[in-house]
Amino acid sequence: MQKVINVLALASFAVSGAVVGSGIYVYLNRASIIDGVKSQVMDAVTGSLGGLGALGGAAGGALPLGSNELSTPDTPQATAPVPQTSGGFGVPTF
Repeated sequence: MQKVINVLALASFAVSGAVVGSGIYVYLNRASIIDGVKSQVMDAVTGSLGGLGALGGAAGGALPLGSNELSTPDTPQATAPVPQTSGGFGVPTF
């Protein structure tokens, strides 16, 4: 029974040592870890933007210009009728 308890104590010591060691490693290398995560996030964000990630003047990064034809439709739009209020309780009639 004593041997089982000694094995469990050694395993517990090894796990505790691994946790402390990894905590010290992360603490000492936190600046490089943060920079690595920032660069990965920026790559993911600019990659998901497609062509918009190259707006700084790179080839193909220019935005297309719209024409004035898009702002004025060819067909007139129907206007909604303006309701007229009757004298009874302010109920609108068309």
